[in-house]
Amino acid sequence: MDEEQLAQEFEAERPRLVGIASPVLGDPDEAQDVVQQAWLRLHRATDDDRPPIDNLAAWLTTVTTRLCLDRLRARTPVPVEEIDEPETAGDPADDVVLADTVGLALTVVLDRLAPRERVAFVLHDSFGFDFPTIAAVLDTTPPAARKLASRARAKVAQPRAEDGLADWEVVDAFMAAARGGDFERLLQLLAPDAGVFADDAAVLMGTPQRIEGRDEVATFFNGSAQATLPVLVAGRPGSAWFHRGEAKVVFDFTVEGGQVRAITFRAAPDVLASVVRR
Repeated sequence: MDEEQLAQEFEAERPRLVGIASPVLGDPDEAQDVVQQAWLRLHRATDDDRPPIDNLAAWLTTVTTRLCLDRLRARTPVPVEEIDEPETAGDPADDVVLADTVGLALTVVLDRLAPRERVAFVLHDSFGFDFPTIAAVLDTTPPAARKLASRARAKVAQPRAEDGLADWEVVDAFMAAARGGDFERLLQLLAPDAGVFADDAAVLMGTPQRIEGRDEVATFFNGSAQATLPVLVAGRPGSAWFHRGEAKVVFDFTVEGGQVRAITFRAAPDVLASVVRR
């Protein structure tokens, strides 16, 4: 492959690589820098008489991710204990998918993760990479990669109370607990007098008009909300049920003191029209 063709193929891959590196590093500018480093390594790897690269996309993904991992490790002054798991059955926690919560706001939470946890979580939950692929990137076994992602997922779903949770953290943790069927976590995140309400349009779509009490609200949401995505409702962090790419019902949260005080289902057209994906 001549240099011009190689450059063209790399440029075709660049947006995807930046898209991977940005959430891993939490810095778009640094992501661009890492991807440029990947280009330099590719250029060197195709020099001389080295064997040709069979799968350029996979090679670039691995190199870019490992460069990100090096950057993350450089930020961590204290060595973090890594996991070396024996071959085991699948982890049920993998059913809890938090891909939709990985955004700019989650950078605060991702910074709490060990470097390999962060890479495993982003690659699996945001981009759908399988664990054998992630294991190859991290130079570990698929069960160990699965465990890293699972442990990261648990940390993302349960932010530390002592941090003074932002409203978006409470909302995202609540929705993650709902999808994962974590009843105890739902109870922790709900105020004792929490309630669920609905506007007329939402009631017509089948949502309950009113649910009162922490236990009742937790029971209603436990294991539900599988098709929801994080949104902003009039600037407030919320969630919404989407169908065929359109918001159909908005979950408008009232958060006080780090707990959910109320959730109002809204389906009025003017409300749906103002919804913005986070």
